[in-house]
Amino acid sequence: MHRLLAAPALARLVRAYGREAVMRPLRSAVDRLRSEAGSAAAAGEDPSALAAELAPALEAALAERLAPPLRRVLNATGILVHTNLGRVPLPREVATALPPLLDASCDLEIDLATGRRGDRNHRASALLAELAGAQAAVVVNNNAAALMLALAAHLGEGRRQVVVSRGELVEIGGSFRIPEILAAVGAELVEVGTTNRTRLGDYAAALGAGTAVLLKVHPSNYRVAGFTAAVGAAALADLGRRHGVPVLVDEGSGLLRPRPEPVFAGHDSLAELIAAGCDLACGSGDKLLGGPQAGLLVGHREAIERCRRHPLYRALRPDRSTLAALDAVLRRHLAGERFPLDDLWPDPQAHRRRLHAAAAALGAEIVVADAYVGGGSAPERPIPGEALALKGDEDLLARLRHGDPPVVGYLREGRALLDLRTVAPEDDAALIRTVQAAKIVPEPSPSSPPRGG
Repeated sequence: MHRLLAAPALARLVRAYGREAVMRPLRSAVDRLRSEAGSAAAAGEDPSALAAELAPALEAALAERLAPPLRRVLNATGILVHTNLGRVPLPREVATALPPLLDASCDLEIDLATGRRGDRNHRASALLAELAGAQAAVVVNNNAAALMLALAAHLGEGRRQVVVSRGELVEIGGSFRIPEILAAVGAELVEVGTTNRTRLGDYAAALGAGTAVLLKVHPSNYRVAGFTAAVGAAALADLGRRHGVPVLVDEGSGLLRPRPEPVFAGHDSLAELIAAGCDLACGSGDKLLGGPQAGLLVGHREAIERCRRHPLYRALRPDRSTLAALDAVLRRHLAGERFPLDDLWPDPQAHRRRLHAAAAALGAEIVVADAYVGGGSAPERPIPGEALALKGDEDLLARLRHGDPPVVGYLREGRALLDLRTVAPEDDAALIRTVQAAKIVPEPSPSSPPRGG
């Protein structure tokens, strides 16, 4: 048993699941072999060969009971912000720079100049405020948390009403609904307008002594088209200012500044919302911003300070790994660096060379295919382009997902498609190796005689 556990195939499982967890099913497997083949035959097995033979079944059993460890995956779906694949990847330069900040102590909450305790949020807050053109900012652990904190901080005795358009009472991933978030913080929902049309007068008519916040929510992963009307952020901010009611906009996707691509037309960025006069705006760090999971909250200094002082803030603040990654990502935005989001619109000639090289190596065809931003951002707005097409079905996709590294693609019209726009160019060789291995389907072999037979 000792030699089996030390063999490479099982040593890997020990590192992932622990020695005791592997030992139990291994002992049962070895006992079964002894009963089938006799003690002498089992003892005479080469430990490495026997470990390699037993490893697949053991790994399947362990993964079912304990869940397998996270693995790096190549996303070839053409959907960049893919929730099932961890959303948007960090820029590789950011990811490789993080370990020195995580495997030792760092100056997270200490002022090295004075030796006094500092604020863990001050770096990210200052950078975020600068980029958004806001007076102040604060970071929490996700956008739902940012929305909850902003609402909770602005409720008061006798002022608990939050006014929202009926067309913006959305449900986000995981069945979290805007009305339920309001209820969780003790707010009273006041619906105005209709599903498809809401006017400024609807908001004005709902204002009263009990109004705490005017809330505007980006529709995220759905759109209402046709006979529609909505109130813009600037008009709503002006109404709120005239009546002394703060305006909060849930932008959702973390679009920091305006982008020129058509898919973002009509999507106000955090910077635009602040420029329009909104008191507060919130969004996600791990979508269009291109950073780690975080809730970004920007706005007027007094409104942000109310959020900082609220008891919920301590419960919702992020840890140092999030803040370290976010700090590096925000500094890249300041420097005007590229992000994985930019790769959805690659240089046409360079991308064409990538496609031809991969197609030649894999015997694939280059076909017209659309990519998407994903993550509820720019819904139903395809990004035209091309992808690799392979002959294959669900079985091929399954073999790709079991590759090393796993590759995730999609089926269309009876073929497996792989979109390189969501794969980093430096991962092309690894993707090709996985696909080449997955295309080799072993011939079924005749059943082997039982051990000892």
